[in-house]
This record gives sequence, C-alpha cells and structure tokens, in this order.
Amino acid sequence: MEKLTQDIYWLGCNDHNIDIFEGIYPVQKIGMAYNSYVVMDEKIAVMDTVDAKVGEDWLKQMDEALAGRTPDYLVVQHMEPDHSQHITTFMDRFPKAVIVSSNQAFTMMKNFFGVDFADRRQVVTEGDVLDLGKHKLHFVTAPMVHWPEVLMTYDSTDKVLFSADGFGKFGASDHKDDWVTEARRYYTGIVGKYGPQVQNVLKKAAALDIQKIAPLHGWPLTENLGKYIGYYDKWSTYEPEEEGVAIYYASVYGRTEEAALFLAEECKKAGVKNVAVYNLMRSDVTYALGDAFRFKNIVLCSMTYNMDASPFMSGLVGSFALHNLQKKRIAIVENGSWAPNAAKVIKAGLAPCKDMEYLDTVTIRSAMSEENKQELKDLAQKLK
Repeated sequence: MEKLTQDIYWLGCNDHNIDIFEGIYPVQKIGMAYNSYVVMDEKIAVMDTVDAKVGEDWLKQMDEALAGRTPDYLVVQHMEPDHSQHITTFMDRFPKAVIVSSNQAFTMMKNFFGVDFADRRQVVTEGDVLDLGKHKLHFVTAPMVHWPEVLMTYDSTDKVLFSADGFGKFGASDHKDDWVTEARRYYTGIVGKYGPQVQNVLKKAAALDIQKIAPLHGWPLTENLGKYIGYYDKWSTYEPEEEGVAIYYASVYGRTEEAALFLAEECKKAGVKNVAVYNLMRSDVTYALGDAFRFKNIVLCSMTYNMDASPFMSGLVGSFALHNLQKKRIAIVENGSWAPNAAKVIKAGLAPCKDMEYLDTVTIRSAMSEENKQELKDLAQKLK
C-alpha cells in the first residue's frame, strides 16, 4: 500500500510466479501487477478488485488503508477477471456497500457470478458524478478500450484519472524496467486493435486537467504525462513512434536468414536509425508485434513451405491483421527452390490491413545470387 495523494491509496498487488499472462503474453521474468485504489473521504470508494491469485495481499492492503472504516462503494471500471475476481468477496465482506458501474458490467456480473447485485448497485454512464464529499468522481465511458463495458473515472479534486486498462503495462510494479517497452507490448497486444476507440477517449481526456494516471496494471504515472499520452496517440493512430525498420524472418536451412541478416547490415550502412531483427522461430510474436507498431518500415522474409509461407510468418501476418495494423511500408523477401509462393500468401494475409504501401518483393531461389544482393542493397536505400 502506498499513498498516491493525501486521500488516495494505491493497492499494488504483484504476482512474481506467473509465466504467461492471459495465456498469450510471456511475463515469466518480470511478473505482473494488478492495481486497486481506495479514495478516502466522507464516503469511501474502492476502485476495482484484483486477480484471484493476489486476493489475500489485496485484502490485507485494503484493510490497512481503511484503518477500521467501512467502504461505501466499489467502483467497477472493467469486468475482465484479472480485475473483477473479488467482487463477490468484497460484497460479502461489506454487506452495506454499493457497486457503481456501467449497465453492461452488471450483465457481465450475472454471467460471471450468477448475481447482478440488483439491490446494491448504482448504474452510471458518461458525465455522471459520484459525490464522496470533497472528492467528486466523474465517469468517462471507454467502450472497446478494450471491452464494451469499460469506464474510466476522473477525480476532479486530486486530478487523478483512473484509466482502467489504459496506460497499463506488463511487469510487476516493483520491476522497474523502461516503461515504454512493456507498455508498448501491452498496448499492441491487448488494446491495439481498437485505435479509433482509444482516440475517442484521448479526446475526452484532453478536456481534463490530469496530473496523475492510475492504471490497473504497472504503476501510477505521476510526471511527464504528456510523454505517455503521446505514445498512446501515436500507437492508436498507427503512426510510427520513431524512425527504423523491423525485419522478420523464418528460415529452414539458413538461406532466408542469411538474406535477412544481409539486408539488416545494408540498412545500417544506409543510415537507417534503428534496425530490429526477429527470428520468428525463436522470438515471441508479442514482442514482434510491438516493433511493427513502433516503426514505419517492415520487411517480411519467408521461405515457401507447402506452397504457403512459413507457419511462423503466417502467425505474425495473422497477428498484424488481428490487431488492425495500418499505415506501414511493407517489403517482402521470399525464398523457394522451385516454386516461390510466400509473397503471394503474405500479401493475401495482409489484405485486411488498411493503408499499406508495398515496396519491393525480392525472390530468392534457394540461395542469394549476386542479383539478389543488389536488390537487397537497393531495398535498404528505400528503407532509410
């Protein structure tokens, strides 16, 4: 438990034993944080609960923050189980408390828990205010960021935005890595599909005097907020975060790998500022996706496999489409001993992605020829 402001406590609960978050995202080296908050006033509001695995820690911290007082409200901003798992625990523990949430959230409570707390609930929507005394909690709807029922909450007294899953990151709160790397991977994997919806919320946030952001994962953001909001603006408009190129390759006998690494070196010689290279057979796709959002230029290098692209390349391309990747410059390096077909398959897989500009397709037959090397050198110049 830590004080975020004089009246607001941050209950940061860390799981250092988790290896895969949501069954998809590797976090075994960094853990995961689940945050809840308590606003102390004439009336007391607890902001969200936590994942089942850290419930005991959460209850202990909450009791410490309450210091013998009883909460009046549980504000449920997001019904995903890693934040809602202890709703029934809370309501059993505090039988006079009222749940404050969106109408859709109460439907989800019925689905999850078999009860929708019809006699102990307060439905709120855009612009509604919960008066705690000195603190006024203003509700901001955030549909599909990244579930339909999501609320964010703005405390106009301490100027804190409780941002639900927005501005969250992978990693325990005591794992003090560079925020942007794991926040980018979190955003692109979990929120990235919903760029227009994020833009809608950012427009609402621009009208608020926000001095602190309190997300449900990671740690609260208390300074340089323009930097973090700027990242979200870039990511949600699919504009490049910085100059550079991401090169992805899948290779069987090393010839496609050789071409990918040759191109990477040529890009560096050409003055490309950042060159990220991913061996898709060794790299987790959630990291690969992050750099696809980060850079404008993407090169996809794959051998032909059963008249298709490599399964690893197909998985990456499918992830691009699944997460609504847009506005990129794409080059393809395909390899095939007798019937190269990877480029055709890759382009078909990218068809759902909007505003893609296609650069060169380099076709290798078994191993790089001198002509191929020149083609890759020419491509490197275009990627500057």
